[in-house]
Amino acid sequence: MFTDRTISLVKATVPLLQTQGEAITTHFYRLMLTNHPEVKAFFNEAHQASGTQARALAGAVLAFAAHIDRLEALSGALPRIIQKHAALGVLPEHYPIVGRCLLQAIREVLGEVATDDIIAAWGEAYQALAGMLIAAEEEVYRANEQQPGGWRGARRFRVARREAESELILSLYLEPEDGGPLLGFTPGQYLTLVLNVDGETVRRNYSLSDAPGKPWYRISVKQEQGGRVSNWLHAQAPVGTVLEVLPPCGDFVLKPAPAQAQGRPLVLVTGGVGITPAMSMLEAAAPTGRPIRFIHAARHGGVHAFRARVDALAAAHANVEALYVYDTPRDADRPHATGFVTKELLAQALPADRDVDFYFLGPKPFMQAMYANGLTLGVPAQQIHYEFFGPLEELRAA
Repeated sequence: MFTDRTISLVKATVPLLQTQGEAITTHFYRLMLTNHPEVKAFFNEAHQASGTQARALAGAVLAFAAHIDRLEALSGALPRIIQKHAALGVLPEHYPIVGRCLLQAIREVLGEVATDDIIAAWGEAYQALAGMLIAAEEEVYRANEQQPGGWRGARRFRVARREAESELILSLYLEPEDGGPLLGFTPGQYLTLVLNVDGETVRRNYSLSDAPGKPWYRISVKQEQGGRVSNWLHAQAPVGTVLEVLPPCGDFVLKPAPAQAQGRPLVLVTGGVGITPAMSMLEAAAPTGRPIRFIHAARHGGVHAFRARVDALAAAHANVEALYVYDTPRDADRPHATGFVTKELLAQALPADRDVDFYFLGPKPFMQAMYANGLTLGVPAQQIHYEFFGPLEELRAA
């Protein structure tokens, strides 16, 4: 795919990317979002402000440079990138903008070290990568469009119902305005809403929190302090509001147990609003008879979403067992444990052979702990599943 010279020049920049990568990507986003406001809607300003977007991209750029001569080593990361781009509606015409700004950022941050030869090599490498992603994303768009109930681009949905799941989390039930069928999805996937908030177009991903096969899509939105979009949805999206929605995407999905391990237990461990995709997984898996351990951590009962529904599923299905952990319970709360989801608590919840499919999602410190605890307790690495925004090194640092 690349010439030996291009491979050599790109790999020669790896030490520089290790020390200057985040500076390059931070400058890249500043350049692009200033000079090309038309792409601003594709980026979450909260992730920009916190630096997680720049760190995540820096990690991806470094990985690409380090493995340019054996891109098959990146095969595990590419599906997530492709799904994220397809979820947001990234199009071929966006790639030249990214390429120009990235090369400019490399040149301006690295200075004279970034020779014309190095910039040319990175340009060639970027064009090849862009071509791969464009082709893969088109496959996702085409597949979504051609399936029953499918569509491409934005489709108009009406808010048919609103339900408070906790003091902070609100569920919106979305039905297609055209009355047509719905595209199926895999539990764990999410929708992208294309919204106009205060005169500006924004795009946000929200996990689907109900089982597939319903006549609606349900998303459950946590009202974040200072959250521009979440606050708008809570306050300004009453029943009847019409929203533009992109098709379901995402690769953090409930995978079927292999044929030789049909009875393998499913362990779902969530913290806070991380419960939303796990609810879709639980709703779909509970009727199958598969052993399920559902562990949820919350600050207290007031912010614990879906407790009544999980209790109902556990009462109706003997294979489902729930465990709730509150770190600051209120007087009337009745958690099963107080404090945090510790390694010791997990050890008691897992079977002795640790042969489980272990899914977890929640705030970053929670995920760092679950990842470390899962490995320490002996859960096979290939059976640990999560969705993490940011460089994987930050997750593995625990």
